[in-house]
Amino acid sequence: MLSATERLLFVCLTLVSLTATAWGLRRAVRLIGAGQGRPDWGTAFRRVGRALARALTFQPVFRMRFWVSLFHALVGWGFLIYLLVNLFDLSRAFGLGWHWPLMWGNAFKWLADVFSGAVLLAMIFFVIRRFLFRPPALTARATTGLLPQARRGIPRDSALVAAFLIVHVGARLLGQSFAIARFRLFSCAGLGDPAQPLANLISTLWLFPALLGPESLLRAEHLSFWAAFGSILLFLPYFPFSKHLHLLAAPLNFILKPPRRSMGEMSFINLADPALERAGATTLADLGWEQLLDAYACIMCFRCQEVCPAYQTGKSLSPAVLEINKRYTLNRMPAASALTSMRLTNNLIPAEAIWACTACGACVEVCPVGNEPMRDILDLRRALTLMEGVFPAPLETAFRHLERSGNPWGLPAEERLAWAEGLAVPTIAQNPEAEWLWWVGCAAAFDPRARQTARAFARLLIAAGVNFAVLGAAERCTADMARRAGREDIFFAHAQANVETLNALQTRRIVTTCPHCLHVLKNEYPAFGGQYTVIHHTQLLATLSREGRLPLARAKERPCITFHDPCYLARQNGIVTAPRQVLQEVGLKLVEMPHHGRLSFCCGAGGAQMWKEEEAGEERLNAARLAEARQTTAAMLTVACPFCLTMLHEASNSVGGAPSVREIAEVVAEYLEREGILE
Repeated sequence: MLSATERLLFVCLTLVSLTATAWGLRRAVRLIGAGQGRPDWGTAFRRVGRALARALTFQPVFRMRFWVSLFHALVGWGFLIYLLVNLFDLSRAFGLGWHWPLMWGNAFKWLADVFSGAVLLAMIFFVIRRFLFRPPALTARATTGLLPQARRGIPRDSALVAAFLIVHVGARLLGQSFAIARFRLFSCAGLGDPAQPLANLISTLWLFPALLGPESLLRAEHLSFWAAFGSILLFLPYFPFSKHLHLLAAPLNFILKPPRRSMGEMSFINLADPALERAGATTLADLGWEQLLDAYACIMCFRCQEVCPAYQTGKSLSPAVLEINKRYTLNRMPAASALTSMRLTNNLIPAEAIWACTACGACVEVCPVGNEPMRDILDLRRALTLMEGVFPAPLETAFRHLERSGNPWGLPAEERLAWAEGLAVPTIAQNPEAEWLWWVGCAAAFDPRARQTARAFARLLIAAGVNFAVLGAAERCTADMARRAGREDIFFAHAQANVETLNALQTRRIVTTCPHCLHVLKNEYPAFGGQYTVIHHTQLLATLSREGRLPLARAKERPCITFHDPCYLARQNGIVTAPRQVLQEVGLKLVEMPHHGRLSFCCGAGGAQMWKEEEAGEERLNAARLAEARQTTAAMLTVACPFCLTMLHEASNSVGGAPSVREIAEVVAEYLEREGILE
């Protein structure tokens, strides 16, 4: 198809384009490599199959925005098909004689034709959505600190990507229509090529009423080839600087991301290492290589922002803005050495936004490319709090209480068992061969409202005949709040002490009523040598009920209830079914809120928010969550976390009326048939 001169020109242009593209990619690789740490290639190779499956099925994309996700998947699948289509077209253009057997050839042509139409349809949808009827979800408030170059660049980038795809696919489709029209002229074949229904239909335009002759059709086919492949050669050098780079970065994210027990597991910092000079992240250079890769994987879809409870209640935090700002800053970096000059706080993210994060993990859960903006924020807190001593003033009280009393309430350890008065709750000293160690947690030990949960769970354990014990005065806070607030030193000391205490026991099985304790004991203490089987009390209750060990009566009436999934239970640790099984065992009618399961909406206590004032916004998080519960018309809102209980109970008291807020153990304990064995 191409003349010798055209082939030489095409090869030269391709070399120029690929050289420029390689320079851009090499630059991005160097910037990513300037981050902390190195990929574990051994782990990476074992993940390739799963990562490819996720990429090919677009499974992460379909978690929300179904129709948008479907159109995006059509573009993605079309892109994969076009890799083969372009190779085929190039072979024909260079006269290499690549021909398919008839059946496979027709199937290939049909796929190429159908997906050409699908891609163009999807791109028309995206252009209308991005530029004509742009939804609020695709932009960020001014208070989020989106960089001016990013605010200007996002629509420009979207326009360039859309233009490339429309020109490339459209030109190729037109080229096929010109070829079919020419074939129909010469062969008098009225049907044309049924294997290409869309191109065949378009070809009719060129034949009736004799719009183009054979020579004109040949020239048009020729020009279509150059338009299709010329658009590729023009776009490729821009590719490393565009959001289209997610085509490479997203699969790499899935393949290379460091393995974690949970999305909320924070990286280990050995504060006992005398060579350690700093902790956390102050500049881009302090971030891990995978955190810099996140910036290149970001597709700027704003899904993380859409589910962020802080953003949704009017705070200045937008996880999307953080990733986008990282990307546009990296694009302007002259060299990797310049990463140390870019301070993150107040440049890429407002200081108040750092402290608005509840560490709920919703942003990580919904990201279709595997980004972890929550990790950046927690590393920023580490640097601000530990290295610079900058943090919200109210946290100082909780820090001081943790250091002096071993709990953020500041109450003496001797009072840890005050809640159990009148109940046969043994300590581990009294029952060293206990099957289960119940990690009571600070809230259940010291908070008057949460103590009711502890008493209810104790009654259930005793009624089921469970061989358990508690640490009593030997228990101290897991220091989850200290770690999420950046005080790694407090967490380090508490983790070492707790692991030493736990490792001295016979039992390695722990049950807890606090999802935050569950998370730390299960996912973060292993780095300190603490390897335990840790479950939530709803899991144990579900097992006991299933085994027939819990003497529970069925509800005579079926009151309508709803359940709030704690972030550190459902999202961070995947425990969704057990709480619902427990509630259904006693015959309660469960009505789900719109945000439930792994997509639950935070109560507002996580990320150390419980111990400080909430950042200014349009609404308090606990009020927003309670409002969603009230929309279900449920008479009761059940929870499975002492902090969720506090936050939602406070919100309920402030507005009055239904629903009442109860902890799941309290609800189930009301249906115990044999109360007499408890006291």
